[in-house]
Amino acid sequence: MADKDLSAFEAPIDRTQRSGSIGLVFAVAAVLVGISVAITLINREHSEPYILLFLAVLAVIGIFALFAVAIGILHFGGRAVREDFARAFVAGADDGIIVTDSEGGITFANRAYLTLTGSENAADARPIERVFAGDPDVAETIYRLAQAAREGKRAQEEFRVAVGPRGGPAWYRAAVHAPEARGGKEIVWTLADVTRERDRQENIFQELQHAIGFLDHAPAGFFSAEPDGSIGYMNATLAGWLDHDLARIGSGGLSVGDILAGDGAALVTAVSATPGSVATEILDVDLKTRSGQSMPARLLHKVAIAVDGTAGASRTLVLDRSRGTGVPDPLRAAEVRFARFFNNTPIGIATVDRSGRIIRSNAAFARLFGEVMKTDEARTISQALGDRDRAALAVAIAAAAEGKGDLPPLDAQLAAPDSRSARFFVSPVEDDEGDDEAAIVYALDTTEQRVLEVQFAQSQKMQAIGQLAGGVAHDFNNVLTAIIGYSDLLLASHRPTDPSFQDIMQIKQNANRAAGLVRQLLAFSRRQTLRPQVLALNDVLAELRILLARLLGEKVSLEVVHGRDLWFVKADINQFEQVVINLAVNARDAMPDGGTLTVRTRNLSEADVATFGEAALPAANYVMIEVQDTGTGMEPEILDKIFEPFFSTKEVGKGTGLGLSTVYGIVKQTGGFVFVKSRIGEGSVFQILLPQHVPVEEAVPEKTADAPAAQADMTGHGTVLLVEDEDAVRAFGARALASRGYTVLEAASGVEALAIVEEGAEIDLMVSDVVMPEMDGPTLLRELRARKTTFPVIFVSGYAEEAFKKNLGEDETFGFLPKPFTLKQLVQAVKETMP
Repeated sequence: MADKDLSAFEAPIDRTQRSGSIGLVFAVAAVLVGISVAITLINREHSEPYILLFLAVLAVIGIFALFAVAIGILHFGGRAVREDFARAFVAGADDGIIVTDSEGGITFANRAYLTLTGSENAADARPIERVFAGDPDVAETIYRLAQAAREGKRAQEEFRVAVGPRGGPAWYRAAVHAPEARGGKEIVWTLADVTRERDRQENIFQELQHAIGFLDHAPAGFFSAEPDGSIGYMNATLAGWLDHDLARIGSGGLSVGDILAGDGAALVTAVSATPGSVATEILDVDLKTRSGQSMPARLLHKVAIAVDGTAGASRTLVLDRSRGTGVPDPLRAAEVRFARFFNNTPIGIATVDRSGRIIRSNAAFARLFGEVMKTDEARTISQALGDRDRAALAVAIAAAAEGKGDLPPLDAQLAAPDSRSARFFVSPVEDDEGDDEAAIVYALDTTEQRVLEVQFAQSQKMQAIGQLAGGVAHDFNNVLTAIIGYSDLLLASHRPTDPSFQDIMQIKQNANRAAGLVRQLLAFSRRQTLRPQVLALNDVLAELRILLARLLGEKVSLEVVHGRDLWFVKADINQFEQVVINLAVNARDAMPDGGTLTVRTRNLSEADVATFGEAALPAANYVMIEVQDTGTGMEPEILDKIFEPFFSTKEVGKGTGLGLSTVYGIVKQTGGFVFVKSRIGEGSVFQILLPQHVPVEEAVPEKTADAPAAQADMTGHGTVLLVEDEDAVRAFGARALASRGYTVLEAASGVEALAIVEEGAEIDLMVSDVVMPEMDGPTLLRELRARKTTFPVIFVSGYAEEAFKKNLGEDETFGFLPKPFTLKQLVQAVKETMP
């Protein structure tokens, strides 16, 4: 009986055991005996060394055997016992196991394998590849597994056969791996019958399908949503009501906001309860169909709150209130209309008790105070306000609880991190139903209004400063024109060897420096002369990169990130380069210990503008240039003043305070926008947005060969009418032109110039200032053209010509000379314009 039980754990095929050789044992014994006999035949006097040598060899063999046993090379009976146990375990396994060599021969197969493959005895056993060779589909699966084994991988697949061991269809799971063996590579196959497991899964699936079918065709709608608002499941009833495709649901294509009208989604997500409990609320809201129509519904909303207070997935039952019959129609219609009015109004409404605890609220209130609504049962409206305004709202609620009306509205800052604000209206509850409601709180979000008010005030301030800067620049230009002009006259009458020549040059150079500051003021006031052209900003920045690297120095590293397929813009290239240089220099000064300056470009489409976060930015296509540093950053009170002229945080003598004001003016005059964001210790980022320019193909004039430049002759003849209200500038201009051979008629205003023309003076050219008392330059020109005059005109101004060109006729042509100008520039302009 014992032998029979033991045979049950023996494999039908087992060629893995390695038997010893008895012949080898007899051979070793014969050698040892032979050596012993040979030693005895040797003379005793000569045999002693051989005996010692023989014993030494045996001792060495013994020592090596001991070491081999110690390190596990040699084993005694224990390993054989373990191998027999493992072999018996595998042989009696329920799963079929077969081991084949690299040639496909079977070296081991247990009894379960023979049973699963229909083999009656060991002689009928076949490798697994041959067992299923008759079924093409299964053969392909077995081939994939065998190929994986040859590549040294483990693999497992399930397949179905038409006729199994029990006579019907059967499912098998086959697994294979190829462990390295001492005699070569062996492939181990495992075969298991999983038919019952498959049948059980199929039954569970069918039951689940029946349950889903019952839920899908229930007379009420149902949906489940994740904490982020995405809908994971919706039954067919609700999908039919809302005309949604069930294929979109569960794949992230539909959210709660897509099926709830107005702020209903905020009301649903604002459900709260004690941590570790389940919250259930009844909500009357409007659902939204795919076509945008509203459908009144009542939601039985349930959500589990975790121990840490976070909301989990929600389950919601939906009742269609537009087609029920349980309530009289007039009453139901009135209730539906009130629910729509209550939840769709843009004003947040909530009832509170004496302590300010929120009892009921509408969807708009939940959207505005969503974070407070998600807290535990002790949620109070004061938690939504900043520390400064909490006490004032508490006083208003207490007064309303005592029945007082006509309470003044309260403007408060909310405690939310995005610095929102709201206006609160508090009124008493007039009915007495015995509940805890003490006051009604109406809340209107005024964040956007506050932002626009601040931006408008800032814009008004900048405009006023710009007008002041422009007026100052105009007066300075007149003074500098006279200084530079008389310096040129003095230089013309002095030789470079004269002692006073260098002094005069110093006067002119400092006047030119002052003129540079004036140009920056004009840039801020947006009255400078621009020469816009179509630019590819990536190319401009690539050419400017070397200069920027030199300006930044060795401590600051420069990174330029070019946006792909950047749109064109139209701007003055010199002024744009000045903008980037000014921002780079400011960033360098903000990183005294070194850092990184990053310049990025990218397109900002009209759709991106809505998410850009700037309410004052009109919807359009822009090209954005970001200049970001890793410097010290700026405080909010400094950010409000950085674009003002002469405002600087640097030490005295280390800056004019006109760098950022110049940036502001150039960007604004180009039609763009500039925004800045900064945090203390994190650095600043300036964002410049220039409108996209769509180039129009224009005919390019043919270039002609340039004639060799000859020495220019600045002398001339003719009568010039010089109109200038500044005596010093007029005197310098008259003297400069007279010294070059022209006849000069002077006028201190437009009225005097008009009188000279009416007197019948023969005039060949008029040089006139633009801004003058009584009659400005453009008005003077219109009056002259009305009197049939045809002589050309040169306007002189410190402002850009575009500032007054719009006041002239479309066909009117004129020359332009910006102030301040030198003697050479004045004479050259007159020479080129004189008919």
